[in-house]
Amino acid sequence: MPGASNAMVVFHHPDGITSRRDRYNWYNADTAEARSVTARLDPDAVLKSLSDADLARLFRRSMPISANGMPLYVPASESDPSLIG
Repeated sequence: MPGASNAMVVFHHPDGITSRRDRYNWYNADTAEARSVTARLDPDAVLKSLSDADLARLFRRSMPISANGMPLYVPASESDPSLIG
């Protein structure tokens, strides 16, 4: 989901049964497009620019999409052991 200078990265839970366990984080671009308020980041370019280490860092700092029954902030590494792996 691209914006002018950032993109929302959504991590879908592998069980696929509910979106309640999905997580998200924001990727902030440092490109020429990010300096223009009328430009939009290209989703494919954002995906190609993210390394495995970048995705791992974004996931570790991700937040639950659904706040149902979750404390205000629970790091991915502590919320559900099945998410780590």
